Amino acid sequence: MEPLFLKPVFQEKIWGGDQLHTVFGFDLPNDKIGEDWAISAHPHGVSVVENGPFKGWKLDKLWEEHKEVFGNPSEEVFPLLTKILDAADDLSVQVHPDDEYGLKHEGELGKTECWYVIDAKPGSKIVYGHNAETREELAEMIKDEEWNKLLRYVPVKKGDFFYVPSGTIHAIGSGILILETQQSSDTTYRVYDYDRKDDEGNTRELHIQQSIDVTTVPAISPYLEIQESRNGNSSIVTYLETEFFNVYEWDVAGQLSLKKTGAYTLMTVVDGYGNLVVNGQSYEVKAGSSCILPNDIESWMLEGEMKVIASTPGK
Repeated sequence: MEPLFLKPVFQEKIWGGDQLHTVFGFDLPNDKIGEDWAISAHPHGVSVVENGPFKGWKLDKLWEEHKEVFGNPSEEVFPLLTKILDAADDLSVQVHPDDEYGLKHEGELGKTECWYVIDAKPGSKIVYGHNAETREELAEMIKDEEWNKLLRYVPVKKGDFFYVPSGTIHAIGSGILILETQQSSDTTYRVYDYDRKDDEGNTRELHIQQSIDVTTVPAISPYLEIQESRNGNSSIVTYLETEFFNVYEWDVAGQLSLKKTGAYTLMTVVDGYGNLVVNGQSYEVKAGSSCILPNDIESWMLEGEMKVIASTPGK
């Protein structure tokens, strides 16, 4: 089996920019593209396989009809979604539900996610958590629009990593380029959107009651036990191993040999270029390349100078 290289799906956003073109060389339809859904089987943006025996197949259909490619998993839907986000402007302050609330109220999974900061302009920051001690206090501060009192702001720089479990109030700030690994869900509850308007003069919908319902109170700051192992001049960083996904960074300087640690592996090159070698076959990869390594690929090698963010399904 070959790696499954995937065609990007672009999403226009009010806060989007043009870095998906200037940094990754993608041919964009306009300069307001906020997201590249790099690996997705979500109905709002389904990836298409670009090579091999499944060329032209949509990922959701491949998952449905050829579960053996993924190790015959039990999930009905492909559980992960990988995105690259270009925040030319601030994203809305938002929160996502957990699986129980999402399935009950939206008919889809909840949304736990994590971020690897590909790049960030000086002074960039994110919203990450809140200061309310009770749900009643949270509701009151939202009602009174006490955003500076309610929200926690965290400075960010290139190479930072953040875990954003469901229930976490958060927002990516302007000037940040991020690789996001998340559950396959598109449910977002907006708490605050800076009162901005779209091209037609309309403000975007807020979801105040849902946000109050699903926010974790008091806020929890997850502890990350990040581990790094060296392999010659290259390295493997383990950022997360959770029930939702496991996330790794492969920092390649020359060569890096890898073996599978999950039923299948998702990978996106976020910087540099080189080759992915599988069963003696070499595939050129560069910043922006995304693929899935199917279940029957036991090992592979990366050659070149590149940084890759990879993920496998949760424990």
